[in-house]
Amino acid sequence: MRQRFTEAMKEALKGGDKTRLSTVRMIQAALKDKDIEARGAGKGQASEEEILGLLQKMIKQRQESIAIYDQAGRKELADQEREEVAVIRSFLPQQMDEAETRAAIAAEIAETGAASMKDMGKVIGALRAKYAGRMDFGKASALVKELLPKA
Repeated sequence: MRQRFTEAMKEALKGGDKTRLSTVRMIQAALKDKDIEARGAGKGQASEEEILGLLQKMIKQRQESIAIYDQAGRKELADQEREEVAVIRSFLPQQMDEAETRAAIAAEIAETGAASMKDMGKVIGALRAKYAGRMDFGKASALVKELLPKA
């Protein structure tokens, strides 16, 4: 993953793609911060799952900014954020569609033996471990609530 960021930065430099270049640099800076934080906690470099989580967090932050900018009538800033989201998404694995997400959640509920809403955390935790970067956990938590047996 780290190698992909470096290669993308080189390509953006050669191609003169300023938006992609600045976004990849932003990703690398966030990743460096994550590594420093991990070192402080006595861990090594961020894992692939942590990197995917970081990218998803960056997308979520930009989506919130887009909503604010759209509300304030700042179309140019919202468009810039949308371009950044597209660049960040290009590094994520293919996202699961709703049918795949439902199937994965149903399988995880059966596998963990979740019987009520009390078990929601266990199901979400297992999903995060298996599908980091491929599943939108904001939408997934609503689906977990819907699919868990009502007790």
